[in-house]
Amino acid sequence: MSTLLSVELAYAEPGAQVLIPLSLPDGATLRDALAASGILTRFPHLDPATLKTGVFGKLKPLDAPLADHDRVELYRPLVADPKAARRRRVEKARRDGSVEGRKWTNRDAR
Repeated sequence: MSTLLSVELAYAEPGAQVLIPLSLPDGATLRDALAASGILTRFPHLDPATLKTGVFGKLKPLDAPLADHDRVELYRPLVADPKAARRRRVEKARRDGSVEGRKWTNRDAR
């Protein structure tokens, strides 16, 4: 008798968040979860070849096996580089002369 795994598939976009509960056979992979969920037909712009996937926040390949109660996550590419965004916020704070911006300047310039 084959056991079934209870897993969830999670995906989020700015306008839609999806959490799909799935029952998969023992030995199923992330690829199997993608196929069983129907997520690729619901969001046709997703490309499985370039899609980053993971389980509970850790990147995993599509052929990684799943365990019971895993949460399969699909990750979108970043819109902006986090380091560049932080640099822009600091420069804006410095230009505006806010108290927050002064803590990143030299002590002599304060």
